[in-house]
Amino acid sequence: MDALQEYNIPFVGLKLGKHQYNYHIDDTFFTAYKYHDFETIDCDIDLVLEKKTTLLELFFKIQGTAMLRCDTTNEPYKESFDNSLQLIIKFGETYNDDNDEVLILPHSAYQFNVAQYIYEGIVLALPIKRVHPGIKDGTLQSKVLDKLREIEKTNKKQIDPRWDKLNKLLTSKKQ
Repeated sequence: MDALQEYNIPFVGLKLGKHQYNYHIDDTFFTAYKYHDFETIDCDIDLVLEKKTTLLELFFKIQGTAMLRCDTTNEPYKESFDNSLQLIIKFGETYNDDNDEVLILPHSAYQFNVAQYIYEGIVLALPIKRVHPGIKDGTLQSKVLDKLREIEKTNKKQIDPRWDKLNKLLTSKKQ
């Protein structure tokens, strides 16, 4: 992933203390990962790296908007998101990323690429179920939504008669 080399942070020459990094993420970032679950994205990443004598602490602040497609109607809508991540980098004999919050780099490492953590932070900030805000407040006018409402009405009218008999049993028990 040579396209993601700008996200390399060489930490060997850094002084102890806090260091600020800012990144602007758009659609080109996600082409390297072949991720296409949204139309467009506009995101800003504020990364604070705190170098200590034996470890590195990274604090990611992720804010942006993405143009998503509604799962129900397939209508596009803009979704704002906000996320934060914290990562601790320690040093050991071998590379180990088994823990989500602690990364172990070999003692010979001199830089670290943050692209994967930016990618995960953005993807995890987006909602799993994508519902157009117009569906929630009832303002969306869509042919698909009208058809779904029509189907829902016809399904309510066509109740299996066996369920009616079971409902009668339930209501007779309550009395």
